[in-house]
Amino acid sequence: MTRPLVIVVAVSENGIIGKDNGLSWRLPSDMKRFRRLTMGKPLIMGRRTFQSISRPLPGREIVVVTRDASFAPAGVHVAHSPQDAVLKADAVAARMGAAEIIVAGGADIFAALLPDTSRIDLTRVHAAIEGDTRFPELDPAEWREASSTEHAAEPGDEHGYAVKSLVRVS
Repeated sequence: MTRPLVIVVAVSENGIIGKDNGLSWRLPSDMKRFRRLTMGKPLIMGRRTFQSISRPLPGREIVVVTRDASFAPAGVHVAHSPQDAVLKADAVAARMGAAEIIVAGGADIFAALLPDTSRIDLTRVHAAIEGDTRFPELDPAEWREASSTEHAAEPGDEHGYAVKSLVRVS
C-alpha cells in the first residue's frame, strides 16, 4: 500500500489547465500556496510538465513519467509508467518522511492517476480561459467538497479564485 495520492491543480471555470505547455494565467499568490502544499514531498509529473518548469524544485523531489528511455535529467527520478512513478514516489516519500505523494500534472498524468487519488487540492480560477489542455472531468458521485474558500485577486494575480479540497467518497 502506498501513501495517499493528492492532486494539486489550478483549473479555470471552463476546465483549462494550460496552453502551449504552460499556465494560461498569472497567480503568484496561488504559486505560493502550491509551494507550501508540496514542500517536503515527492511530486509526480509528466515529462512535458517537468520541461515547462525546466528544473528540480527546491525542497521537493520530482518523479518524471516519460516513455523516452534516454530522458535522464539531473536531480530527478525517472519512471516509465504512472504506476512505476507511484512506486518510486512512495520510496522517496518514505525516505523524506512525507505522508503523501503529490500529483502535479499534466493532463495525461492526472487522468492516469485520478482513479487512485484520495484528495484533490483544487484552485478554481474565476475566468474562462483559452487553452489546449484540460483537467479530466470529475464524476460528482465520486467526490465531495470538504472545504472551500474564496480569494480575491492579490497584487500580481490576474484573477480571483477559490481553493477547494475535494475528497473521494468512500
